Amino acid sequence: MRARYAITLTIGILSCIVVAYAMDETRTVSVLSFSLRYAVPLILAAMVGIICERSGIINIGIEGQMLMSAFAGFFGAAITGNLILGTMLGVGTGMIMGAFLATGAVAWKMDQIIAGTIINILATGLTSFFYSQGYVLPAITPTLRIPGLADIPLIGPVLFDNGLFTYAAILTALVLWVLLFKTIWGLRTRAVGEMPGSADTSGVNVQRMRFINVTLAGGLAGLAGAYLSIEAASNFDRGMTAGRGFTALAIMIFGAWNPIGALGAALFFGLANGLASQLQADEVIDIPQQFISMLPYVLTIVLLAIVSGRVKPPAAVGKPYEKE
Repeated sequence: MRARYAITLTIGILSCIVVAYAMDETRTVSVLSFSLRYAVPLILAAMVGIICERSGIINIGIEGQMLMSAFAGFFGAAITGNLILGTMLGVGTGMIMGAFLATGAVAWKMDQIIAGTIINILATGLTSFFYSQGYVLPAITPTLRIPGLADIPLIGPVLFDNGLFTYAAILTALVLWVLLFKTIWGLRTRAVGEMPGSADTSGVNVQRMRFINVTLAGGLAGLAGAYLSIEAASNFDRGMTAGRGFTALAIMIFGAWNPIGALGAALFFGLANGLASQLQADEVIDIPQQFISMLPYVLTIVLLAIVSGRVKPPAAVGKPYEKE
């Protein structure tokens, strides 16, 4: 039933896009490109939540992981004069924050909500305290235009003429789906999130599996944070993640803890935001910018209300495992 609704919604949205493209090609491509760029950090952050919760760990700290990584990525790139090194510092910072969460939630068996909240508070405090003005990036991030594919009407300029972060986000969702449902790693990951006792009995080290997965997932949060400060804004501002980590959790739930479902939900969020921004720019609607900024959070509430009770999280999520 849920799949049928998703297919119907997708067909409806695609039909509207095709009609809009026929009416105004340039404006439609602009809206879709903006929507995809807006969705990039949401896609990556949702993948973080999926890996963690499929492993049995609730990650409320995605927001803090992204914020710390945005800080490290921007100032790392600005100080070293190297965008690649800055991105690597952002990813590394995300992994460190992931290891911090794994230590508290897995090794020390802390309450997972509290552990994630600590990360958010810590990130907000540290980035505000060490924030400094006057730094600029050495260059803008390059775009990669794929010859041939970029010339396809509508799809080409939207999907195949982007920065590397955008390609990485889409590829991450596709690869994660394959890894989760078609590999031994995925089988073990889902096992420790659903029935850790049975996984332990079959020889899987539950604690180690959870620790590694949460740490590696932090790297994706780091990539999302680096995207925000290095490519999307080319700057760092206090609190620049603006709730995207929490929005990603809602996207994860709406996507039923499935990478492809979460990818579609993130793109839907991006499209809604892009459409609202374009309507305001064209003065079709005359409302304050603050209401446009509220749109993702309103959508979060609406989507969670729709799927409430219809999707089920992994059975062992949020429960520390005690080896018998």
